[in-house]
Amino acid sequence: MNCEFRFAIIGCGVISQTHQEQIAAIDGASLVAVSDINEEKARRMAEKTGADWYVDYREMLKREDIDIVNILTPSGMHAEMAIEAARAGKHVIVEKPMDITLEKAKMMIQECRQAGVKLAVISQHRFDPSTARVKADVEAGKFGDMVLGQAAVNWYRTQGYYDSGDWRGTWSLDGGGALMNQSIHTIDLLQYLMGPVDSIQAYTATLAHERIEVEDVAVASIRFKNGALGTITGTTSAYPGLSARLEVFGTHGTAVINNDQLTHHYLRAADEQGAMYGGGGAVNLAAQESAADGSGAADPAAINGYAHRLQILDMMAAIREDREPLVNGEEGLKPLEIILAIYKSAQTRETITIG
Repeated sequence: MNCEFRFAIIGCGVISQTHQEQIAAIDGASLVAVSDINEEKARRMAEKTGADWYVDYREMLKREDIDIVNILTPSGMHAEMAIEAARAGKHVIVEKPMDITLEKAKMMIQECRQAGVKLAVISQHRFDPSTARVKADVEAGKFGDMVLGQAAVNWYRTQGYYDSGDWRGTWSLDGGGALMNQSIHTIDLLQYLMGPVDSIQAYTATLAHERIEVEDVAVASIRFKNGALGTITGTTSAYPGLSARLEVFGTHGTAVINNDQLTHHYLRAADEQGAMYGGGGAVNLAAQESAADGSGAADPAAINGYAHRLQILDMMAAIREDREPLVNGEEGLKPLEIILAIYKSAQTRETITIG
């Protein structure tokens, strides 16, 4: 294999397996080095992949044979590591959220630009066929005016999940709970399909877990800049772990994406005359076949990796073509800004305006 791009991974936790497997599946890509402060984790991944391993990621960044660094550490470490990678001349792929404060996230973007390297923020579900199909119809005007968007992530995490790492469930490293860690992808898709958010009013609470600082239940009401309304609900307390569901409605269209699958997709012709209380003979355009569920609703390690592969491929293409990745730093800021506004509204009991 002609290796065009050489990758390194910082952080050999749960999601690193997905990144490692998808890099290995790409022609022209190779994983050459991994790093983790836990020597056993780094060594184990190195033995599995044939890569070199490091405990100190700064030493790894000194290597000249690394093109792209995938940062998969606790969220509060992302900006610092991304900035160091950029200054070392490496392109950066960073897992969600890109960091836990807007200040650090914007600094990451600035440093990558100054260093002349590309920055991509993982939002793999933008690459799902379900999302792409709905996005194309929305942009083509087939949904008409957008009127309502609803995001609901009803997942489950045990107390043991939060106890498994000192960083989990902390403001300083996790940056939040059910919204920041689990619901961020669905929140990103909500604004991606519905449009920019104007204002938010929200409540959050910790109701089902102990020894965590962050929320395990959250609800928010949304007003979009185009006048549409919306809701966000997220929890890690929905035993045994149900679905991540996104619903978007326009004057001429409806779509429901449940666990990454497009289950409902209706488009109304402009001259259609339906029954008084319903769509009459409306046809569901969604594909009848559904892939095996890989949503991560109960097990984060169960998340299918193909969409990650598409995003990694997009980063490789962006470097070759000298263009922005499809989910660059500015795009990665959008769901982070929404979640931080929800936290602020919950804390102050005020409506928070964005932008």
